Amino acid sequence: MSTDSTTAAATTTTTGTVAPLHAEFGRPLEQSLEHIVANSQNHLLGEKDELAPSEQRADAVHAHGAQAKKWISHLWPSSESLDRLFTHEHMGNFVIDRQTGRKIFESMPLYVRVGMHLLFVSGSGYMTYPSIEKLLETQSIKQGKLYDTPGPEVRQHIQSFIRTYALPVDELLVTDLDQYPTFNSFFSRRLKPTARPITSPADLTVVTSPADCRLTAFQTVDQAKTIKGQQFNIPTLLVGNDAADTRFKAVQDDTQCSILISRLAPQDYHRFHAPFDGVVVDVKDIKGELYTVNPQAINEDLNVFTLNKRSIMLIHANLGPGKEAVPVAFVAVGAMLVGSIGWSKRPGDKLAKGEELGWFQYGGSTCILVCPSTAGVVFDQDIVANSEKQTETLVRVGMEVGKIKQ
Repeated sequence: MSTDSTTAAATTTTTGTVAPLHAEFGRPLEQSLEHIVANSQNHLLGEKDELAPSEQRADAVHAHGAQAKKWISHLWPSSESLDRLFTHEHMGNFVIDRQTGRKIFESMPLYVRVGMHLLFVSGSGYMTYPSIEKLLETQSIKQGKLYDTPGPEVRQHIQSFIRTYALPVDELLVTDLDQYPTFNSFFSRRLKPTARPITSPADLTVVTSPADCRLTAFQTVDQAKTIKGQQFNIPTLLVGNDAADTRFKAVQDDTQCSILISRLAPQDYHRFHAPFDGVVVDVKDIKGELYTVNPQAINEDLNVFTLNKRSIMLIHANLGPGKEAVPVAFVAVGAMLVGSIGWSKRPGDKLAKGEELGWFQYGGSTCILVCPSTAGVVFDQDIVANSEKQTETLVRVGMEVGKIKQ
């Protein structure tokens, strides 16, 4: 990309036309990504998730009594005003912690937040240009090499990450930090089996969360499009541009299929698990881009899920009597600074609910579960209600997220 501040670089778009990438955006876009990677090891710039402004306001009112409520209400007539302001100005993400019921403001280092705002809000019109796509790929490769490099600073880096996000070390399967030769080996760490108990493991009709994640659930594709944008479509998600691929036909042709979207933030445990019993049938890899899966990008109607690099596992799910082999698609989506997706299971392997399916390397990433209407999955009402408000629900591996209607 040109760094000339007085000229615009001609750039070929994905549709084949040529459009100018103005230097006023081009160079800042490049610099923002370079800065994210260059500063990525300094996790002290991040901080633990905190209560949303509306929750802090509620605590203040409760602590100071009715008189406080009276004067605070003059400043903010609605307890949701600040939250809406933050969302409208793309200042961050809010999630509902399912364990406490409280709204949490998701932590993110300031340089990443500002960089993503520039990339996906101010410069969102340029994000599908080949020059930007190439930049995302280059920086992701650079990031991967950085976190795959052993050295004496690895332990310090891991300790900084643990402190920043207050990670419980006693949950780790391997608690000795010296046993992690690289940061990526820690990032894709395993947990003790007791750290994530599975809800009703013997009940085939209970669907559980595949990840520690920020969850959204949609009973139909149309509901998902209302929130995620009209560009979101299941056939493209599952087979990309390969119209001849019929492996996922039973799922992709179902206009009433249900969708569960699990977004993993960098501080989350980055292995994902089977949400039900079943058998692995096949795996398809689609080479794509590496856009961020953060809501700051998703909410801009950028077709991230169907553009990004992804790997799709076809599973014949055992959902109970009469539904012993329902075809279901489990999609692992790569993201900005996350190029690596790994599977722990292969075609022909049997799955038990809660069993490990795979993992992501460093960064934020997403799993998407696509169930045909014949599955009869009904997602839990609290998750659906939050999703309708464009708010994610913070859950853990093994929590019940839905039931199979018999």
